[in-house]
Amino acid sequence: MVQWFGRVVGVCRFLPVLRVNRVNIVRMASGEAENATPRERTFQYQNSLPSLPLPALRDTLDKYLYSVKPHVTEEEYKKTEAVVKEFETGTGKELHKKLLERAKTHRNWLSEWWYNFAYLEPRYPTPVYVNISGPGPFHEHYWPPQDGSQLERAGMVLWHTLNFWKLMKNEEWPVDKMDRGKTPCSMEQYKHLFNTCKIPGEKRDKIVSHFKTVYEGESPTHLCVLHAGRIFTVEVIDDNNVPYTPPELQRQLSVIKEKCAGQPAGPGVGALTSEQRTKWWQLRNRLIELDSRNQQNLEAIEKSLICFTLDDTSPSNDSEITSQGLTGDCFNRWFDKSYNTLMFNNGTLASNCDHAAFDGIVLVVLNLYMDQKIIEAQGVWKGTVPERKVPEPKELVFTIDEAMGKAIQDAALQYQEMASDLQVHCLKFMTFGKNFTRSHKLHPDGLIQLSLQLAYYRTYGKPAPTYETASTRKFYMGRTETCRTCTPEAVAFCRAMVDRNTTSAEKLQALRTANEKFIWLMGECILNRGCDRHLLGLQILSDQAGMTRPDIYTDPAWTKSGGGGNFVLSTSTSGYTSAYGGCAPMRHDGYGSYYKIQDNRLTICVTAWKSNKETCAEKMAGGIEQALLDIQQLCTSSRM
Repeated sequence: MVQWFGRVVGVCRFLPVLRVNRVNIVRMASGEAENATPRERTFQYQNSLPSLPLPALRDTLDKYLYSVKPHVTEEEYKKTEAVVKEFETGTGKELHKKLLERAKTHRNWLSEWWYNFAYLEPRYPTPVYVNISGPGPFHEHYWPPQDGSQLERAGMVLWHTLNFWKLMKNEEWPVDKMDRGKTPCSMEQYKHLFNTCKIPGEKRDKIVSHFKTVYEGESPTHLCVLHAGRIFTVEVIDDNNVPYTPPELQRQLSVIKEKCAGQPAGPGVGALTSEQRTKWWQLRNRLIELDSRNQQNLEAIEKSLICFTLDDTSPSNDSEITSQGLTGDCFNRWFDKSYNTLMFNNGTLASNCDHAAFDGIVLVVLNLYMDQKIIEAQGVWKGTVPERKVPEPKELVFTIDEAMGKAIQDAALQYQEMASDLQVHCLKFMTFGKNFTRSHKLHPDGLIQLSLQLAYYRTYGKPAPTYETASTRKFYMGRTETCRTCTPEAVAFCRAMVDRNTTSAEKLQALRTANEKFIWLMGECILNRGCDRHLLGLQILSDQAGMTRPDIYTDPAWTKSGGGGNFVLSTSTSGYTSAYGGCAPMRHDGYGSYYKIQDNRLTICVTAWKSNKETCAEKMAGGIEQALLDIQQLCTSSRM
């Protein structure tokens, strides 16, 4: 298992999740779009956004070399410098010319490659390694865990989700903007939230979306409910294109629960979506060969608005909820679906989303919208209920022979081996939050990044190559760039903190210097002026040309600094929000760390692989907590 994982993990978490702190999230979640006719349509800027820029080769290589410094010796660095210089004047120069030509004819020279390289061509399983999850923030205020609340809350969640779908369909949701509301962002990923699914292929999967705006035409209005290994379709939009009310939706879900109660579990066909991708492609074809109705059932799932799971487990805190979201019952998941809502038996909520379809911002914004609406309504339905019949749920009955039944069980066993290896621990840090960092003129995200560096440095005695997501949504079809936050300045800060001979004033100065470097570097990456995406494009061109892989990619410094998806710390933030999430580490010896920043507290989700004896999510979370406390003490007790 470990050896196999080591072969695939370099790519499978090359794109972590969740960065929206430069978007006006309050405006987006306020619900103002429902109360006034917007001046802008949700997707109106899509075709007028600027093309994704291509950095100068020299700038990219300079940033790369700078990111290498913390992870190599002086002698190794000189060798890498020579390799980079040779690349710049030779192969790299020629590849860059070809990339410039591509950029002239492609408004986003990276987009197609990124989808294929990061998500659609890899053949390892989607769940655990790729899919993302997040706990609904509702249990922290109006919806604490409560037995018997599942169906009532499910009706509310579905209703808010469907209202969000309606806002998207009618293009009434405000356009996400950066730069203090001046610069519109690409909204393309929002189209993949609903009616979207990844379809397995022999060598490459494909993303198929049936979502259409009101200006484009009709799109399916049913969702799929998974429970007890069975799958049902439910019509959730009435004849006037209005979502059924929460009590009506609850009534539909009750029918499903009643049909399954006391009956043997269904075949759990969803487990097949946890398989290795080519194997799932083969099994999907076999399902279709068994019975034409199987194909109709598959299409009903793939075209549905979302998949909604009524789960029998009862996770009660962020760690348990996130763990169930990432590694829960595969018989009641459809991991290829862009958005799976998971409502647990005690009324807590999570999600499981295919990362190929969108980045974490989409999930965060939807959760913020629902959170806002649940708070406004104090967690309960206060409207009226029309006196009318609602459509009966219809079960999707698959024809399963003995061989397919065995394939389902084999997929589940393989999945359980993967799922049981992931450790999730969520740290709720209540001592300070954004207000404290701002009062000391420190960037909140930069401060958390430095606490992650310090925690790792103290534990392992060395710096960790680190990925943080930077959004490039200012540009046409933009997704992300890698912000390599383990800078020489960050390492200098860590060394100062563990050196007893360094004064508090010197430590504080090192903190501020590292924080300023973070601000500059993140700003560059948001403009697509990092190094990883550019170097990836050059690598793909060399591979397509059948060339020997250039030395810059085989040089030990490439892997040591995180290249090829070898970042020991895989991190991202949902910004100044109540929503956040988690996903697996990139490396077997690494950590995932995803966090939200609120006014007076921080919440950080840490993941690790149990089979690696050198890592421990709970221990790392404790180290982060201590680093935050030490930084607080440094800020409050030192004078500059």
